[in-house]
Amino acid sequence: MKIAVYCGSSAGERKTYRETAYALGAWMGENGHELIYGGSKTGLMGAVADGALDHGGRVTGVIPNVPQIESRRHPGLTSVIRTETVALRKSRMIELADAFVALPGGLGTLDEITEILSLRSLGLVSGPVVFFSVEGYYEPMKEVFGNLVRNGFGRREYFSRTVFAETLGEVIEVMDG
Repeated sequence: MKIAVYCGSSAGERKTYRETAYALGAWMGENGHELIYGGSKTGLMGAVADGALDHGGRVTGVIPNVPQIESRRHPGLTSVIRTETVALRKSRMIELADAFVALPGGLGTLDEITEILSLRSLGLVSGPVVFFSVEGYYEPMKEVFGNLVRNGFGRREYFSRTVFAETLGEVIEVMDG
């Protein structure tokens, strides 16, 4: 399975974020899943790639023509796909992936994973979406989605294959299910 993982190019404030990203990548590598991600060697992005690569996995970095991003390219990528813009990067990652996971991250991560949900609501993407809520990171997002539904701006079925996982075991269950 090809799994797009969205996460921070920084490591965040908690050691568990990096450890969890590495563990997710390691599981992917050990189980023959291909990591599709933004191609960075830094932060959680670097940790998930390192985990996959250290455990025999394939890692595809999708890198836009943005010098700041290009300068952080992971040196061990199995393959690199270059795009002209960040928007094209996002669409290429979506095309490649069978499933989507959001680890903790910032504005870019939120932009990417909410685009997946928007496309799913239109029937354009079908794979599962997992918010890997390490130490409760995505609990506020869960509340936002509930608020959308309660106030008539979203339907429950938009979120039918969206899971908030707190452990790697829960992520694995969704991917193997």
